[in-house]
Amino acid sequence: MLNENIIHITENFVRDTLGEDSTGHDWHHIERVRKNALYIAKKEQAGDTFIIEMAALLHDIPDAKLNTSKEAGERNLSDFLQELEITEEASSSIKTITDLVSFKGGNNSRILSVEAKIVQDADRLDAIGAVGIARAFAYGGKKGQQIYDPGLEIRREMTEDEYRTGKSSSINHFYEKLLKLRDLMNTDTAKEMAEERHQIMEQYLHQFFKEWNGQA
Repeated sequence: MLNENIIHITENFVRDTLGEDSTGHDWHHIERVRKNALYIAKKEQAGDTFIIEMAALLHDIPDAKLNTSKEAGERNLSDFLQELEITEEASSSIKTITDLVSFKGGNNSRILSVEAKIVQDADRLDAIGAVGIARAFAYGGKKGQQIYDPGLEIRREMTEDEYRTGKSSSINHFYEKLLKLRDLMNTDTAKEMAEERHQIMEQYLHQFFKEWNGQA
């Protein structure tokens, strides 16, 4: 089976699985991550582009927050990969990358392959900037979080479970995750791309609090 056919089959699978997701993890998010990942790989002249593209396409399939459980998500990914005519090594690499991409409350500090670094950067880039702001509120609303509650303290340290299930707000999410991502980028290309997006978030928060406090 040619790589192009495998990519096409994977695109259809991901569209069918995530296509109408309303938490900011829909097909359009996947497509942006893929484009970012392939752009970073080209600029960095690094990594296996087939593995990078496949992992970018599949990175949200096993995500615990998009499945009934972490195990169910992993099983969904494994079952799909078994249907493809790819090597066990390629399948294992894709699974490993999808497991390492997530922020996980800042607790994801395992050593990454170059392919994992690129896909992680691509996914994190889509979590910041103008699109990242929109996705933060889409996810917060779907999760039942308030836009902002001054009584909720920003969580500086938290376990993965606390990050997933603890009480927060969409604005707090900027401080608990999004504003940290610029400094967590792996590649020089992503670091450059992250600068403007980070500034957009800071400008947004500045304006948000001016309006929140009745100053504008």
